[in-house]
Amino acid sequence: MRGARGWLAKGDSMTLLILMRHGQSTWNAKNLFTGWVDVPLSQTGIEEAISGGAEIADLEIDEIHTSTLIRAQMTAMLALAQHSSGKSPVFVYRDGGVGESGGSENEQRMAEWSQIRGQTGGPGTIPVHVSWQLNERMYGDLQGLDKQATRDKYGDEQVHIWRRSYDVPPPNGESLEMTAARTIPYLSDVIMPALEAGNNIFVAAHGNSLRSIIMHIDGLSREEVLSLEVPTGQPIFYRMENGILSRV
Repeated sequence: MRGARGWLAKGDSMTLLILMRHGQSTWNAKNLFTGWVDVPLSQTGIEEAISGGAEIADLEIDEIHTSTLIRAQMTAMLALAQHSSGKSPVFVYRDGGVGESGGSENEQRMAEWSQIRGQTGGPGTIPVHVSWQLNERMYGDLQGLDKQATRDKYGDEQVHIWRRSYDVPPPNGESLEMTAARTIPYLSDVIMPALEAGNNIFVAAHGNSLRSIIMHIDGLSREEVLSLEVPTGQPIFYRMENGILSRV
C-alpha cells in the first residue's frame, strides 16, 4: 500500500493501527483445520510476511501485539525485519495477562530476568506483547482434519456454518462470537489506550481474531461479517482521530 509511505513523507502525524493476518502456514498449504495447533509458516507464508513488512517499512511503529502462536509471531518478526528504523523487536514478558492474576513461576522469572539494562533499550527497541486473546478461533474437534474430507463427511452447508456463522461453533470449539468475547476486551483495554496515547500499533494475528476485531471497529452486522475476508500477509490500516478508528 504505497499510500502508507506517502503519509509519512508528508509528515502526517496520524496515529495508526496496522492489522496483518499471518502468512500461509504449513497446514494452510495442506488444507487442514488449524485453530490453536501451533504450526509454522510455509515458504509461501514467509514470503508473504516479508512482502507485507515491506509495505510498512517506513511507518513508525511503537508497539507490536501478536498471539501466542508461532505463525503469527513469525509473521511479526519477518515483517519487522524489513523495517527501515533498524530497531530491535523485544518480547515483553509479564506475570499473567489481561483478565488474569499472577502467573506461573516461569512467567515470573521471564518477566524479571528479561529486563534490559543500560542504554540499549528505549529508542532502539520496539516492545512485542504476546497475548492468547489474539489467538485464532479454536476449531475443537475439527483441528487437524482435512477441510475437503470434512465437507464430504458433513456436507458443504454444515461446514460453511461452522466456518462462517457468527454464533455456531464447530464441535467443542469456538464461534466467532466466542472469539470476539476475548479479542474485543483486549482491543478496548490494551490497544485502544495505547493508540489514544499517540502510539502506532502493529498487530499480527489470525483470520478470525482479526475478523472479530474488524467487525467491531467497522460496526459490521452479523450478516455482513459472514462475507468478510482477511487476506494473508497484507496490512490493513486504520487511523485514530478524536478517539475514533476509521479504515484508511
